[in-house]
Amino acid sequence: MKISFRGPLAAALTALLLAGCSFQPGIIERQPDGDPQRLLQQAEQQEPGQAAQSRLEAADILARQGNRTQALEVAKEIDDSRLERQARTRWALLLSELGEAEGDPWAVIQAGQLLDEVDLPREASLTLRERLGMALAEVDEPRAAARALIQVQAETEREDLNDPIWDQLSRLDGGSLATLSDEGGDLVQGWVALAELVRSSGGDIQRLFARLDDWRERHRGHPAARRLPGEITALGELRGQEVNHIAVFLPESGPLAGIAGAIREGIRTHHLEGVDSGARLSFLDSSHGDLEALYREASESGAQVVIGPLDKDAVSELEQRERVPLPTLALNYGRGDRNRALGLFQYGLSAEDEARQAAHRAWVDGHRLASLLVPDNDWGRRVGEAFWNAWRDQGGEVANAVRYNPESSATESARRAVTNPQPDMLFLLALPDYARQVPPTLDYYDSGDLPIYATSHLFEGRLQPRLDHDLDDVLFADIPWQIPDAAVGGVEALPFLDSYRRLREESDPAMFRLMAMGVDAYELARRLPQLQAISGSELFGATGTLSPGDDGRIQRRLPWARFLNGVPQPVLIPGVFGDERAP
Repeated sequence: MKISFRGPLAAALTALLLAGCSFQPGIIERQPDGDPQRLLQQAEQQEPGQAAQSRLEAADILARQGNRTQALEVAKEIDDSRLERQARTRWALLLSELGEAEGDPWAVIQAGQLLDEVDLPREASLTLRERLGMALAEVDEPRAAARALIQVQAETEREDLNDPIWDQLSRLDGGSLATLSDEGGDLVQGWVALAELVRSSGGDIQRLFARLDDWRERHRGHPAARRLPGEITALGELRGQEVNHIAVFLPESGPLAGIAGAIREGIRTHHLEGVDSGARLSFLDSSHGDLEALYREASESGAQVVIGPLDKDAVSELEQRERVPLPTLALNYGRGDRNRALGLFQYGLSAEDEARQAAHRAWVDGHRLASLLVPDNDWGRRVGEAFWNAWRDQGGEVANAVRYNPESSATESARRAVTNPQPDMLFLLALPDYARQVPPTLDYYDSGDLPIYATSHLFEGRLQPRLDHDLDDVLFADIPWQIPDAAVGGVEALPFLDSYRRLREESDPAMFRLMAMGVDAYELARRLPQLQAISGSELFGATGTLSPGDDGRIQRRLPWARFLNGVPQPVLIPGVFGDERAP
């Protein structure tokens, strides 16, 4: 199954991301206003070069008349290779401006091709490259986005780019940072060194600022040395608030004891690996559910923050309070529409989160008509609704929503999902045995090229090429620790590598995600003061890039993988790069 999106863009964008451009002066001229519809009609009868020029004039007039949506559609369809140099510059600036204004990052990226094809005037080049960087950030390409924005900063020394550059660098794993450093000069290397310094501080703010002076000394004149990114400056105000004692509320008996045991193992292992040897952990048995007694015991022992509870009812009760007794990272999500309690954060491995990310990924890839295939149970209803709502909020339409019996064959349900009408993508929520039946069924019904977007649940977490061969070309999101090659380019670049190796060696594969959740719960708990004080704080963790929403619910951003020969492989800008970019 091959996913394509504006196919001719792929090769050009590949070159664009690997090369810069030179700048030469030029003049941009505009023609007088006319009738855009008449120009578009004339273009149908004109030779290609004149037709491209007429369509450009029509798009320009439409934009100035306020009809930006039609202007954008016209501009995207122009064959810019038929335009003269000045007209191509005008087209790229118009298309990128319209794409930025109308929320179409791919239009900006399409315009950005010109940076590698034409010597643009300096100001036009800088404007286009900055827009390109912002657009690449929107489509989850932080390394390319950072590279583009740093190129603009190299030409201009603009300090106002520090925060957008930092936002992208903060999203990169260690391997991507190293690659970026190898590709760039002193400016890039200074940025990478700063990102590595902040990440290696492990939430120890005192240690971070003690080392910042050394970084400034080594990188004098760097824009970030003159003005630190806002997030780092805000961290300085939290010195003296480091977390040194964590209380953990987990049940030692009852229906959640098994899940709690895996999370507890992740917390303990990560703590013992020396990530923060000065911290203290106090495990309190929450089996009896007396939250007031647990908080009282935690406070009396000197705990500064709490991890837990795990029980959904307990979290639902906490989120209705005005505040919690101690800053708290709950290990589940409550049932309320919003978390209302001051000081309460909620974190878990939510399938609904994954469904919403699938909706976003599919939309960014250019799909507009989706079908859903989810189990006919409460889990399927909740996750299906999460995808449906996110998809409709973006403007997508739903062709079919099919609930299947997990105990039955996938043949009939899969057929219903992809026929009458036929969608342009399928969202799949399924466990491995059922999921493996779906692609062959689509092949049988001549829908084998239909892109499938799935949650992590179809992957057992261990390599089984013979069994998973039927899932080839299926795209799915999963935690970095489960798909290291796809997420970060290999095991060595994983976050918290020592803990990963210890837990991977000792764990039941079925419990590994929960152990990874324990590792990230520990890291998040140590950063609760930071999460409370600094909007936009993120943690590149074992279970994804984690950041709190405006109501304290932790949102996970996951990497994407695609099965190739039964093995998860990277997906590079899915929907733009086709199979020629696959390993």
